[in-house]
Amino acid sequence: MHPAFRGKRIMKRAVLAGGLLLLAAGVAGLLLPGAGQTGPTGAAPRKNVPVPDRPPFDFYVLALSWSPTWCADAERPDPQQCNGPRPFGFVVHGLWPQFERGYPRSCTPSARPPDRDTLEAAQALYPSPRLARMQWERHGTCSGLDGADYFTVTRLAAAAVQIPAPLSSPRDWTSMRVSDIEQAFMAANPGLAADGIAVEARGNRLREVRVCLDLD
Repeated sequence: MHPAFRGKRIMKRAVLAGGLLLLAAGVAGLLLPGAGQTGPTGAAPRKNVPVPDRPPFDFYVLALSWSPTWCADAERPDPQQCNGPRPFGFVVHGLWPQFERGYPRSCTPSARPPDRDTLEAAQALYPSPRLARMQWERHGTCSGLDGADYFTVTRLAAAAVQIPAPLSSPRDWTSMRVSDIEQAFMAANPGLAADGIAVEARGNRLREVRVCLDLD
């Protein structure tokens, strides 16, 4: 299990002890207040999902990063994500294979890596090609899928998770409890259980939301 889930209750108490978690669509000129959100929306089809014949893992975690916090805190912010022409709220950080305990990383790929066309197509999903390449190297290589299928599965996973309306494009700083963020995601995604979602914060700012998904 990913650390975000193993320590979920401890993490939640630590954040709530500080009172509130702050969100914003704009941070110090890096992103404009009221910027639109791109990424996970709508419902995913439940067919033609690539699954390896013998999955070397137990389930997936879809990590959705909150760009304003990442761009404000990163030592070297990605210019395409933070200062590019596209506004970002939640973005796909990655789709991570998981064991029930622990998780694989940077495996030796058993299938062909993504070619240039596949990486270019993945730019519609990730905020930058750099992140797409890094996600393949760290996580896609552990999926048992080739590059094209891994990004197809990532695209389907992102489409399967609906971003709650209050979090899609807030126009100003907003205060929410971690439990309220989780409840908003569960309300927007019927069937999502409380133990299938974790909220990660940095200080009193939202950093990431992670959702458990089965292999289908």
